[in-house]
Amino acid sequence: MRKITADYIFPIAQDPIYKGVIVLDNHGKILSIDHRSDHDLASLEVHEGIIVPGFVNTHCHLELSHMKGKVATGTGLIPFISNVVQFRDIAEDEIMAAIEKGNQEMIDNGIVAVGDICNKLDTADCKTKSPIRYYSFVEMFDFLQDQGAATEYEKYKAVFDGHPPIGGQEVRMNGNKKSCVPHAPYTVSKELFRLINKTNPDNCTVSIHNQETPPENELFLSKTGAFIDFYNGFGIPMDDFIPSKTPSINYALQHMNPRSRTLFVHNTLTTKDDIEAAHAWSDKVYWATCANANLYIENRLPNYQHFLDTNARMTIGTDSLTSNWQLCVLEELKTISKYQSYVSFETLLRWATLNGAEALGMEQEIGSLEVGKTPGLNLLNIVDTPLGKMKFLNEVQVQKLI
Repeated sequence: MRKITADYIFPIAQDPIYKGVIVLDNHGKILSIDHRSDHDLASLEVHEGIIVPGFVNTHCHLELSHMKGKVATGTGLIPFISNVVQFRDIAEDEIMAAIEKGNQEMIDNGIVAVGDICNKLDTADCKTKSPIRYYSFVEMFDFLQDQGAATEYEKYKAVFDGHPPIGGQEVRMNGNKKSCVPHAPYTVSKELFRLINKTNPDNCTVSIHNQETPPENELFLSKTGAFIDFYNGFGIPMDDFIPSKTPSINYALQHMNPRSRTLFVHNTLTTKDDIEAAHAWSDKVYWATCANANLYIENRLPNYQHFLDTNARMTIGTDSLTSNWQLCVLEELKTISKYQSYVSFETLLRWATLNGAEALGMEQEIGSLEVGKTPGLNLLNIVDTPLGKMKFLNEVQVQKLI
């Protein structure tokens, strides 16, 4: 049994507790949350700073960890994708070593759960052994070619079948889950959407990249823009593509399952109208923001005020080391706080913890400090700062306590 206390405890699901005490069993399960006055001081592990739940990273590509620093920043999404394709032929031992290193980096940075995009089986073994709970999103795409949907589906279904947990989407193995997911509106045909929906149960989470770059909306609004040249450059026919004359998210809403939890990722150009349309479509919508990746690729951030105004359930992602300098949720919070400082400290904490846990369907185990949960504990070195004045400044660091 451990009894851990700090200047403040932020349970997330309730108000912060001054000089609170968290009592845990040997497996990290919370037995009680008390005050220092309820305990003998000599029995406590006393820390300076604030204790928060373990962080949840809702969007990562762990299998791309070997590409750190290999793709230039600020190019825009389409050149970025073209550059990524060039670096796929890497020695297997280098790939596997980078995956293990990326997994350990997230552990060290206090991340307890990850929504991870995968196109291959490279990360399967690491996920089985890791203390991190992984939700593997086995990503599928056919570049809007209905006639190729079945072939592409079978190729990626083999990856899905080989990922832990073996035997089904919601079967636990080290707390892991998995589902089949569409890559993005501009890469998934109606038929492939249908096959994905047929595979997944209603109670899963489905992730999809959304409105990350201006050409995505241009493609669906008017069949113009850089994606036309991109497809032509790869010899992919677009003759049968008919633009919807609406933003790209509407195409996704027409073909995804509103009964599943849906996690829209990036949302760099998402408007208030887009958010409201998604919320009208389903009450199980979540939004992942990957601030540093947005800056790395497109040199822009979403307008977070749109999400605050619509009570959107925001979550935090790191994306991959291809498009980020580190795999650290805290660094994402610092970036948002730096560039859009109207987003409050406590709001950002909820995005990084409980909202992420809910998006992955793991809120019964992690995401907040509550009796019966095993959420992990992170210590932030924020001292001598009154409530309401706390900020994610550059000097803030995270220490994983459990």
